[in-house]
Amino acid sequence: MAGVQAADLDLVLFATSSPDDLFGGACQVQAAIGAKRAVSFDLTAACSGFVVALVTGSQFIKTGTYKNVLVIGGDALSRVIDWRDRGTCILFGDACGAVVLTASTDGSCSMLGMDMHSDGNGQKNLHCLFSGEGNKPLLPDPESSARAAYSNLYMNGTEVFKFAVRTVPTVIEAALAKAGLTTADVDWLVMHQANQRILDAAAARLGLPPHKVVSNLASYGNTSAASIPLALDEAVRGGRVRAGDKIAMAGFGAGLTWAGAIVKWG
Repeated sequence: MAGVQAADLDLVLFATSSPDDLFGGACQVQAAIGAKRAVSFDLTAACSGFVVALVTGSQFIKTGTYKNVLVIGGDALSRVIDWRDRGTCILFGDACGAVVLTASTDGSCSMLGMDMHSDGNGQKNLHCLFSGEGNKPLLPDPESSARAAYSNLYMNGTEVFKFAVRTVPTVIEAALAKAGLTTADVDWLVMHQANQRILDAAAARLGLPPHKVVSNLASYGNTSAASIPLALDEAVRGGRVRAGDKIAMAGFGAGLTWAGAIVKWG
């Protein structure tokens, strides 16, 4: 779709919280696609990860460091779900999506505005904690040889909902202000697909009509860092998002983190 060969990539950014290897998955992707010239690393910001990675990649291009950047959002949270917990197991899905960023030939920039935030005080409401022994080297056998482990995902749904509907409109408005735009200029709202009520509430607070909101939540569930590129891909392939359209993106999730970006497509 992008018309860029893997051999021409300079950078691979992989936004994920569930890599196959704890040391990262971006290098595995780089090897699999043959992007031999590209430096590759993971970026962990949970459900905000794709937007944070998109902004990060755009900055490497804007400074002239790189010309072609592959930005991936992918998660397999089914690995860390308690399948007896109906508060979480019915919500999440596994997926992956990607976009390619390229340097323009006329000096223009399609990353029109961005705004990003974190609040570690909210980590108690959404996390997946290490559950092994912190002093493993000092333990007697066989405990000193026990496998490392993480607990299942925990989410306080009520608090996360309140956090999302409060922060998403403000982060998008801030990104729009930095772009010199208003909500009237937005063609599409592509948010992290966490909860339809969150999508509806955020759109209503921004004054955006339902037909401008891209949603595929009913088909895939909450796919964490993959949800925005997955929704964007469907909208592009379906002919809804066209070249020149202004897209307001927003991710929000564990950390807690939230990020917004205003992007001109094409």
